[in-house]
Amino acid sequence: MKHFDLSLYLVLDPDLCAEIGMIETARLAVAGGATMVQLRDKHAGTTRMIETGRALKQALAGTGALLIVNDDVEAAIAIGADGLHIGQEDMDARTARTMIGSDMILGLSVETAQLAGAVDPRLVDYTGVGPVFATPTKADHKQPLGFDGLAMLVKSSPVPSVAIGGLKAEHVAQVFTAGARGLAVVSAICGTPDPEAATRRIAANIRKVRP
Repeated sequence: MKHFDLSLYLVLDPDLCAEIGMIETARLAVAGGATMVQLRDKHAGTTRMIETGRALKQALAGTGALLIVNDDVEAAIAIGADGLHIGQEDMDARTARTMIGSDMILGLSVETAQLAGAVDPRLVDYTGVGPVFATPTKADHKQPLGFDGLAMLVKSSPVPSVAIGGLKAEHVAQVFTAGARGLAVVSAICGTPDPEAATRRIAANIRKVRP
């Protein structure tokens, strides 16, 4: 049984994190209470992803926070990441699972109840459900779900879900009420003047409502 905590899931954005850098942003966020960190860089090739990922792994060593790599299965394996996250357009879950083996965590993005219900729990460990709100960090996102839509998708998913899409500290209670195990945030931490303080605010709200 894999153990992972989806409650405060940071998705790194190289542009938003540019001023402090992705490694330092991740380090500060984990110090503030982030439980998982996803390396997402759509413009980086595999070589750069591996380089950044290895530096991230070193920065997170001993913290208990897990490192997930977005899309790039080759990089995830080379880094020795804790997990891989894929979208519906990337590769199918069975192929991903075959490539990463049984120990690595596999996350899958779902945007509809139909997709959530089709998830195979023998392959996928968690679903990323969203977008809850429209968000500028992902230009090609689907129609926002809102919290009612989130609850419906979470209910349809046979594995734990993390909510994503324009979420901030003030949305924590609604995310957990909808049944998600946590919230994935980008701009609520990346690009803020003090990522550690921003993370602490979200973490404090999670402690109030987490079952």
